[in-house]
Amino acid sequence: MLVATTWAFTVCFAVWMMFGVTGIPIRAKLGLNSFEFGLLTATPVLTGALFRLPLGICTDRLGGRRIMLVLLLGCAIPVWLSAYATALWQFLLLGLALGLVGASFSVGTPYVARFFSKERRGFAMGFFGAGTIGAALNMFVAPWLIDAYGWEIVPKVYAAALIVTAVIFWVFSAPDPARVATSPSLFAQLAVLREPRVWKYCQYYSIVFGGFTALSIWMPQYFKSEYGLSIAQASLLAACFALPAGAFRALGGWLSDRFGAHAVTWWVLWAAWGCLFLLSYPKTELIIHTVDGPAHFGIALPIWLFAVLLFVLGIAFACGMASTFKYIGDDFPDSMGAVSGIVGMVGGLGGFLLPIMFGAILDRLGINSSCFMLLYGIVAVSLVLNFMTEVRRAPVMGEPTGAPPTQSSSRT
Repeated sequence: MLVATTWAFTVCFAVWMMFGVTGIPIRAKLGLNSFEFGLLTATPVLTGALFRLPLGICTDRLGGRRIMLVLLLGCAIPVWLSAYATALWQFLLLGLALGLVGASFSVGTPYVARFFSKERRGFAMGFFGAGTIGAALNMFVAPWLIDAYGWEIVPKVYAAALIVTAVIFWVFSAPDPARVATSPSLFAQLAVLREPRVWKYCQYYSIVFGGFTALSIWMPQYFKSEYGLSIAQASLLAACFALPAGAFRALGGWLSDRFGAHAVTWWVLWAAWGCLFLLSYPKTELIIHTVDGPAHFGIALPIWLFAVLLFVLGIAFACGMASTFKYIGDDFPDSMGAVSGIVGMVGGLGGFLLPIMFGAILDRLGINSSCFMLLYGIVAVSLVLNFMTEVRRAPVMGEPTGAPPTQSSSRT
């Protein structure tokens, strides 16, 4: 069941990220600027984000197996039709329809979690969340198809993959164990959204998942623009980010089970903050006037170092996605569909807004690394929030919980 559901999510995520690669030849064909390109790539993310909450609630009430099957079969139609689009508005309209596959996360998460005990739930959800490796799968498959047959073949192949995956999923999945006749009312499910912790987890997920989604669809064109690579080369290097962000999510779940969601989230944010600081620095040329004449110096990240930093950032985001849902599994086990839906929705909205903001800032400043500057500021806000709400009252440096007070503190 876990493997079949994870595979279904992997295919859905590859389809969800499709415009990140096919958008490059589409941009050249339609003559789009950076803002329009960001809008094109982000449109599917919007629908996937907005429908995560209602589909999460439907999963609680109807069971995840049926909802996942409907998503796989229903979204194959707009994916196929996108091969015949000829104008930006057509791509945007079809992107809204096919973007529903992105909501499969809020279907699969509560569905998978209910098959496992609390002690194993973090790993199980992390394993399922590793389906985000579909972003890397898209970067391997789509460029090869584009080079061989043109970009129009990619949506057709992906539509066929959704149908085949639907059959595989239905054969190997199991009936949802939580699907009972006395499910909570809609009002009772939504009442949990008054809990402040839910919105704090939304903030965390908006950067770890929203940042992952945004960079997954932005990096191919970034490598092409910044380093002058072909689509295939740019997508291959962009996979240095997308691949670990999927593969290491199960590790993040295991670490969260062992050390706690808070400790993992805290160190994830610091690792991301450090990587983004280095990635943000733009190419710089310096002229120093010496006694022997002007001396020229250049500061720029070589492509190999850029790829390494992106790889580390991908691992950090992967562990952060897993730790966020470990929080949810521990704190809201009876309302996972609603809570994972709203957290996933906010994370998806981050993935929708960030590429558009990347494009708008790039058109304004003309600096490719401005996308990392924006993410750097958002991570800084998350670090402050984490410190103010948790670090001051929780062990994050390995000290044992419930340790006896020191002599000085007892005097105080």
